[in-house]
Amino acid sequence: MAAHHDIFRLQDVTVRYGRRLALDGVSTQIPCGGLVALVGPNGAGKSTLLRSLLGWLPLTRGEIRLGDLHPRHLHPRLAYLPQRAEVEWDFPITVREVVAQGRWPSLGFFGRFSAEEKRRVDRALEELDLIPLAQEQIRRLSGGQQQRMFLARAIAQGADIFLLDEPFNGLDLAATAELLHLLQQWLAQGRTVIAAIHDLSLARAHFSQALLLDTRLIAAGPTAEVLSEANLDTAFRRHMPVLGARP
Repeated sequence: MAAHHDIFRLQDVTVRYGRRLALDGVSTQIPCGGLVALVGPNGAGKSTLLRSLLGWLPLTRGEIRLGDLHPRHLHPRLAYLPQRAEVEWDFPITVREVVAQGRWPSLGFFGRFSAEEKRRVDRALEELDLIPLAQEQIRRLSGGQQQRMFLARAIAQGADIFLLDEPFNGLDLAATAELLHLLQQWLAQGRTVIAAIHDLSLARAHFSQALLLDTRLIAAGPTAEVLSEANLDTAFRRHMPVLGARP
């Protein structure tokens, strides 16, 4: 089944962390084969939604399907790029070893790395222009190189749907431009990118679809319509400090 014919269907997706409501009754459809921006204030549930799409979180209520299947059955197709702040950069591991992790789910617990597995890792390193850095310790990489390493791991995995959590955070302009160029190439290949983003101008300029969240879904669809003044006002209003209010 071709990726761009698939649709993520979310029906009443609700997630609680203890007593805190992280997502509240989100129902929408996300077509595959495009760049989708996940937008909203801090604490709006963007990371929670990404993890729910991956099948990593138990839903308090509702369901998620990709085509006819639940995400937990689709692991090889779905790849996750964590926030860089969540990564233990001092861990003694090379770029190649991180990229090779993409093959682990397919190998099983006692799987052996075959010549074909090694070729897949090589191809991923090559596609992301990381061959010269393959033996470097990950802490020595620039921010842009770190992001390319995780994207290479996703490619090695064989994924065609990429869920990115704040991928542009902390990148300089050159690294941001490089990452955007790469995502445009993936778009041309029919791959799907769903990215949590806080930079609205970036979302408007480069992402054709958007979801605006504030625990519940505010709007979903073409980016220009979703990021209207009225919708943004609804999403961000309760997070704004009240100016001029008296104590």
